[in-house]
Amino acid sequence: MKKIVRYIQEAYDELVHKVTWPTWSELQNSAVVVSIASLVIALVVFLMDFLFGVQHFEFGSFIWKGLLGFLYGA
Repeated sequence: MKKIVRYIQEAYDELVHKVTWPTWSELQNSAVVVSIASLVIALVVFLMDFLFGVQHFEFGSFIWKGLLGFLYGA
């Protein structure tokens, strides 16, 4: 039991005194970077799905089945 209590005390001491926590502005900057990166990746995946999903053109329209329809021939 003493080992568990000591472990918790050392973990608390490390979190309070040894860890360098980011400032609020650093957190905001990181959140913006993650949001922009997520949007870019989502856009790339959408464009890949759209381009691979186009089956054929027919009188100015096209049949679109999406990436899974393209891969599995559904």
